Amino acid sequence: MHNIAAGYGFALLTAIAVIMGNYVIKIAADDALPFSSRQFLIGSALYLVSAVMWYGSMRYVSVVQAGVAYSMLTLLAVCAMGVVVFDDAIHGREILGIGLALLSMVLMARFV
Repeated sequence: MHNIAAGYGFALLTAIAVIMGNYVIKIAADDALPFSSRQFLIGSALYLVSAVMWYGSMRYVSVVQAGVAYSMLTLLAVCAMGVVVFDDAIHGREILGIGLALLSMVLMARFV
């Protein structure tokens, strides 16, 4: 069980690093000189961190488990960002999708 928790923990850190990297890269892309901006370098460094975290995830769980965990955690983070930052509403279909994503994590952890 410790290995699964470590694998999913690294998948969570991967998702956080990628989302933060995407946000900072978006800020850089809106700049006049995006590739020479500090934001671009920070975003690139965050992508590097995400690669290291992804490696950590795959050391403890299968690629399938890591991929599902990363996808689900990214989905949850993007939904949360939409609600908190952009005041998006979540409707029944989105709630069902989130529930199914969580269910997939339970199934992957139990049967793979």
